Amino acid sequence: MTGTSAARQPAQASEPDRRARRQGRTRPQSPDEDGAAAGGADQSPESGGDAPPARALEPGLYLLATPIGAARDITLRALDILAGADVLAAEDTRSLRRLMDIHGIALQGRPLLAYHDHNGARMRPRLLAALAEGRAVAYASEAGTPLVADPGYRLVQEAVAAGHRVSTAPGASAVLAAMTVAGLPSDRFCFLGFPPAQKAARRRFLAEIAAIPATLVLYESPKRIRELLGELVQALDGDRAAALCRELTKRHEEVIRGSLTELAEAVSGREMRGEIVLVLDRARDVAGDADAVAAALSEAMASMSLREAAEMVARAQGIPRRRAYQMALELRGGDKD
Repeated sequence: MTGTSAARQPAQASEPDRRARRQGRTRPQSPDEDGAAAGGADQSPESGGDAPPARALEPGLYLLATPIGAARDITLRALDILAGADVLAAEDTRSLRRLMDIHGIALQGRPLLAYHDHNGARMRPRLLAALAEGRAVAYASEAGTPLVADPGYRLVQEAVAAGHRVSTAPGASAVLAAMTVAGLPSDRFCFLGFPPAQKAARRRFLAEIAAIPATLVLYESPKRIRELLGELVQALDGDRAAALCRELTKRHEEVIRGSLTELAEAVSGREMRGEIVLVLDRARDVAGDADAVAAALSEAMASMSLREAAEMVARAQGIPRRRAYQMALELRGGDKD
């Protein structure tokens, strides 16, 4: 951009220098699974095997998904872009540098710039200036896919407005990873990010999401997850199916499945640590086909107790157990087992 001073421009490199750098990438044959554990190992480019040279990149902004845990969960194309980009930007430069070290990608004098919520307004002009000069700029999120609970939105918006090419190297995503292991409907889902921390805003948020006809995916901190589960039991329905996914792809990966009430009981008294994704089943149509539910209850109660019949029909019809139990009581004339 014309208003950016020369002192703030990315380091200049001649085309022969850039071409030579792109052809010099090598990668260790067996990088460690866990990036955090391997951070101190000797992973210099010279220690690698005979990886093919990285392709020259066209000018533009490249959005790179990075592993959410295991360092090997990065794509070959993302590694090529990291090796070939003229300018590198990251939400956390230390994490990206460690990932590059693990995979044997040398920085070789290229700018590695921090871009996050606190400095976005100051750093965007510098990155846009690099794009205007015809450079390839790679942006990597802290973990996962850029722009998903990540500060890259305005950078992309302004790059598109300026007419620059924007490309993605898709890969790891905590949202999609949680959806695949949750065991809940995946035909339609809604990502909600982090619930508000302030209590009044949080109550409004929970009231708004209660009736969304889709599987819900939320992030939450370990310190607030117990409180959130208790609030969800009250605001939604304690019988609603859910899955708490913690530390996915990492050494202490854990998935707790059950109703919201069961999840709240499971984490009660536990010290929770690590990244947490909470997946909630969609709101069920409680009215549903009342005749079909009543018929199923009548048939079930002919051979089992009222409570057993209500639990079985609730699961089969996708309605809350309390609703099925109340309907069963009405059918039996109010007599409990």
